[in-house]
Order: sequence, then C-alpha cells, then structure tokens
Amino acid sequence: MSAAERQECLTLVREAQAAGARKEMACELLGIDVRTVVRWETKPEDGRKGPLTKPANAFTAEERAKVLAIANSAPYANLPPGQIVPTLADLGIYVGSESTFYRIFKSESLLTHRSKSQPRKHVKPEALIATGPNQIWSWDITYLRANIKGEFYYLYLPMDIFSRLIVHWEIHDRESAELASDMITTACEKQGIKRYQLKLHADNGGSMKGATMLATLQWLGVVPSFSRPSVSDDNPFSEALFKTLKYCPAYPEGGRFESIEAAKAWVEKFVHWYNHIHLHSGINWVTPASRHASADQAILDQRKTVYEAARKQNPTRWSKQTRDWSRENVVELNPGRSTKINKISDCHQAS
Repeated sequence: MSAAERQECLTLVREAQAAGARKEMACELLGIDVRTVVRWETKPEDGRKGPLTKPANAFTAEERAKVLAIANSAPYANLPPGQIVPTLADLGIYVGSESTFYRIFKSESLLTHRSKSQPRKHVKPEALIATGPNQIWSWDITYLRANIKGEFYYLYLPMDIFSRLIVHWEIHDRESAELASDMITTACEKQGIKRYQLKLHADNGGSMKGATMLATLQWLGVVPSFSRPSVSDDNPFSEALFKTLKYCPAYPEGGRFESIEAAKAWVEKFVHWYNHIHLHSGINWVTPASRHASADQAILDQRKTVYEAARKQNPTRWSKQTRDWSRENVVELNPGRSTKINKISDCHQAS
C-alpha cells in the first residue's frame, strides 16, 4: 500500500473515531488490521531498510544469467520452478534450488503466468446493493445428517439479505435443479415477487445452475447471480446463516436427525426463532421479521430515546456519544474495497 493510501486510511479511521465509532470496527470496514493502523500512526513511512550486506553465497551475475537462460528456453518457458528443478535433476543437472529459482524469478518479474495459454480467471461478482426487502435474496443448500451413516437430508434455504429474513425453506431427500426450481417458485409466490423485482444470488452448485433452474428464473423474471467457483466468501449471508443453524444450542446432539419428518419439525422451530425472536447482530439487534416489515425504525428510535434519557440523568457516566442505534439502510453483497472506503466516508459526512 502506498504512502498516500496509508494516509487516506488513517484519516478515515480518525474521522470514524471522532464520530464515535470504535477503531476496530473502522479498520474492519477498511479491510485492514487495527495493529497495522497503530503502526502507521507511529511510523507513517515504511521503516524497513532491507539487508545491509550481501550474502557470501549469493549467485554471481553469470549464475543468475544461466538460471534466466534456462527458464526462458523452449523446454522450460511454460514451467514453474517446481517443475524445472526436478526435470533438470533427472538430466543430472543442478543449477540452483527451487527457492533460488523463485527468488530470481521474482526479481526479474517472471512470476506472472508464463504459459502461452490464458491463465484461469475468476472475476469477482458484481457488487449487489439492497435498499429494501425482497430486492436481493441469497440461497444455498446444506446437508442435514440422518441417523444412518452416509445418508443426508437437504435443506433448501433462501434468505433476504436486507432483512436477513428466511423467506422460505424446504427439506428433501435429494439435491436437484428441479426441486430447486419448484422451491424458488413457491418462495416467490409466497412473498409476492413481481417480475424483474428480485436478484437471486447462489454458488456454483449443479442445483443452482441447472438448466431447469435457470429456465424457471427466466420465466419468473428473477435475475440470477453466482459466486466464483470454490469461493464461499462470495455467498457470505447464506454461509453465516448455516453456521447459526448448525451451532444453535438446540441443534440435535451429534448433529443427526431420526427422520426427514424430525428434520422438518426442528427446522420449522428454528426458522420461527430466527425470524421472530432472534435479535440479529447484522441489523443492529432487531429481529429479521421486524426489519422485513419496516418496523425496526421505531424500535431503534425507542432505544435511542432510552439511551439519551439515561445519559441526561447521569452525564458523568458517558465519556462519548451514546450507542449508535441508527438504521442501516443499504446492504451490499460482495462489495469491493473501494466501495467500503466510500461507504465509511459517506457515513462520516452524514454524521
């Protein structure tokens, strides 16, 4: 990170603290560790000077040239050091260790993709922004273990990322795109979703990208969005929900269900608790159902009134502002770092 970027981060963190935010939370929004910020505050410039002496066993210019000549020759031009070194050893040739090859490659900017074929690219999904309920849903399928070893039940679970409400759920004895398409059709009918009102985010599973599922989404007028392959962080809301579900104290001991009927009965109770009783940390400790119905603003206003009255009664007990009970009006799915910086900056200007 450049000196200008470090200074920008320090400025944003200071503004956040001045507005009453904790340093840890401001650093988390910026995607940097709080200890890094403390170090920057002490020494804004990079104080590392590197080695002051040259190692006695360092490669000479001729030896470095030999490594580069081998690396750029036709037989090895498309190979990484991990393959070059053993191949040379099989020919009875030793030039240097694998780490030496990597070190020289780095100094010569040769660690990029060296093959003629195009490197594999996983473009991060476009950031999705929800300003109200039933705009963006996230969904996934998780396994529920049966009593019989090797058998599972499959929980299909879509949720609204703005309110965190579980909008629908189904449990089946198998995973398929046909069941997924029926499930999402029922969920849309249940929530009264109109054409082109909703974006649906999921991972790259076969049930999510099957032809039947995609055709159903097109028929419903639902815009699909997908995570990158093998990147669970692109679907964080569903992953967090499944962790809450499986780490719930009421989850069956041993994590197994006697039957699919028992699994359905337990999930029904969990969904009621999660939607109507559970105070969700991601939406400032209100229930998903109250936020989905836009009733959370009144709850947060009441809490603010209580805190202001308490501060007025005992002002010496409050060194800073009262707890922030403001409503989060924008929820983002897969925001980039620049988006986070703009978001925290906008919050400071608003405050």
